[in-house]
Amino acid sequence: MARRDDELENLMPPTLLEWTEEAQAAMGRVPFFVRKAVVRSIEEYAREQGLTTVDVGVVARARQEKEARAMDGARPVAPGGPEAATGAGAAAEPEGAAAEAEGAAAEAEGAGEHSKRQFVNFAFYKVDPAWRRLPEAQRRRHKEEFAAAVEEFDRPGRLLVLSYSTVGIRADADLLLWRVGHDLELFNSMTARLNRTALGAHLHLTRSYLSMTRKSLYEDRISPEHAEERVRIAPGKAGYVFVYPFEKKREWYMLTRFTRQGMMDEHIYVGNKYPSVKLNTTYSFGLDDQEFVVAFETDNPEDFLDLVMELRETQASLYTLRDTPIFTCLAMPLKQALDCLG
Repeated sequence: MARRDDELENLMPPTLLEWTEEAQAAMGRVPFFVRKAVVRSIEEYAREQGLTTVDVGVVARARQEKEARAMDGARPVAPGGPEAATGAGAAAEPEGAAAEAEGAAAEAEGAGEHSKRQFVNFAFYKVDPAWRRLPEAQRRRHKEEFAAAVEEFDRPGRLLVLSYSTVGIRADADLLLWRVGHDLELFNSMTARLNRTALGAHLHLTRSYLSMTRKSLYEDRISPEHAEERVRIAPGKAGYVFVYPFEKKREWYMLTRFTRQGMMDEHIYVGNKYPSVKLNTTYSFGLDDQEFVVAFETDNPEDFLDLVMELRETQASLYTLRDTPIFTCLAMPLKQALDCLG
């Protein structure tokens, strides 16, 4: 006899280990069509650890272990080995003041600012080709002045500024500055300071997206441990970032919350198949023209391509109004990114 829908929703697949009631309840929040695979994965992790009982702590650690393994893969290396790397592999880790800023931000959150939301800005610059015709020594001074101006703001307790190059990838941008902080006015002050530099006089701000962090409207039922506030992002740990503005059709907001959550369950399920890709979703409602800005970080561009292709086949994709332009950006130290300008 066929099972009723409510029976399927509450069905716990056969297990080889003992599960606590709390751990079984956590599995009840996982969509039934992937629950068996999730249970098998958690039990494999538990056996590797020599455990005979699965509790909620084991469930959480199993998920974290899966993500850690995916993120530990080798980063792309430029021809000639690590010493010759000039792209993502060489610059995946933030350095200097940017690294200090990220560490300080993490300490501040741990000290009691966890609930304070962040402002986020993606500023894309294009250099005037005439600048490249200036004498090399003059261009070098311009780049040094510009980098020093950025460092004035990229400091603990002030701003986190990450740099990326789009040279050779986008025709309308050469440089991305990804800025994260709690003070919106600092974006204005920093940009004004950069405009006063000699290089700033030759840079065109071709795109600028403003957004904020906030708690997601949708529950991650596949990985319940991801239910954090998401009011803080800590980017900069991967070699590539893919950035684009995003808008939903108005019909999406006319659907009930339950209908939207159902579609997002499928969306989240697909996303969890690619743990090497980290999604940073920020919100622009009322702040900028788009509704969201999404930034996918990964060391494996092929995983991101496959993820986007699979997401096109989800039901929620029917309600996408805009998700372009898409910027593919290579992480690298600012001085190196400036050298790519010419």
